Amino acid sequence: MSEVFEGYERQYCELSATLSKKCTSASLLHGEQKKQKDSEIKVGLEDAESLIRKMDLEARSLPPNIKAVLLAKLREYKSDLNDLKREAKRIASGSLNLSARDDSLESGMADTLTASADQRSRLMTSTGRLNQTSDRIKESRRTMLETEELGVSILEDLHGQRQSLLHANNTLHGVDDNIGKSKKVLTAMSRRMSMNKWIIGCVVAVLVVAIILILYFKLN
Repeated sequence: MSEVFEGYERQYCELSATLSKKCTSASLLHGEQKKQKDSEIKVGLEDAESLIRKMDLEARSLPPNIKAVLLAKLREYKSDLNDLKREAKRIASGSLNLSARDDSLESGMADTLTASADQRSRLMTSTGRLNQTSDRIKESRRTMLETEELGVSILEDLHGQRQSLLHANNTLHGVDDNIGKSKKVLTAMSRRMSMNKWIIGCVVAVLVVAIILILYFKLN
């Protein structure tokens, strides 16, 4: 979760609660005091809109899975801000009849406080659900990171095994080369031995022929 978004969120919740109290108190005021309170509410609404825009920009700059959760939160806050704007507009326009409001002052104030409390309760409930969803996303992200680390470790092990196999393969190639050289040497020796046998055979044959000729001439 974005710490920047959470900072804006805290500021907005505090400002929203303050504006709600100011709207309630402004509905009980008259004259200059009411105008001053309306002016404070207007400034507060502008600040709230600025925080909403900042939260929106921050949420849209985050990864899709986190952005979806934050934008869902933001819709709740936008709805809350629209309710505050309507309440502030109603109070500023003086749409309430003064005499009727005086007659029903206590019941009206009670209804306003009850509506505000219900609104805050719904907002807190929605925020709680969204926070739970955010926690589940954090847990899923942590599991994904652990899986990624495990995958990296496995890849490193496989790379090490591949290097070992390549080294063994190179060693076998070296042995094959040595065997090939030895085979060539043995083949050359075998050829020399065969040639020596032929030479010896020829020498023996020449000697036998010479001995036969010598005996022939001596006997004759």
